[in-house]
Amino acid sequence: MAIPAPTARTALRGAAVAFCSALVLGACSSGGGGGGGGGGGGQSSSPSGSGAHTAGHGTRVTVIETEYGLKLSRSSFTPGTYTFVSDNAGRVTHALSIDGPGVQDARTKNIQGGQTATLTVTLQKGTYDVFCPVDGHQQLGMDQHIKVG
Repeated sequence: MAIPAPTARTALRGAAVAFCSALVLGACSSGGGGGGGGGGGGQSSSPSGSGAHTAGHGTRVTVIETEYGLKLSRSSFTPGTYTFVSDNAGRVTHALSIDGPGVQDARTKNIQGGQTATLTVTLQKGTYDVFCPVDGHQQLGMDQHIKVG
């Protein structure tokens, strides 16, 4: 039996609303960039390790990653919560990791060139190592030390 036209339109309209809702929810996810690993879109990452938070709240710090260096958008830090936005401006895979007082092995997942990932951590007074944990990248210069205090 064929579905009458008004019912088919209603079903199609419901599917369209569900699809648009999924897009809006993906765009509003923590990490500020879109929901998936599509080319050029932002990509949120859940951090691991103690001292890390999953929500994207805190003072925003952009970290531009290239072959083979890190450039932070700020050089002065006071104790508090920070959201590090890792922006891979290079051509090879990078990630971002932070270690220091109260923060152990907090990192983003690996991201391709043109992608971003976020990492939110609470920094205490002390010195932190901000680096790319991809094999060999830290030794090639993708390593910054920041002092909080």
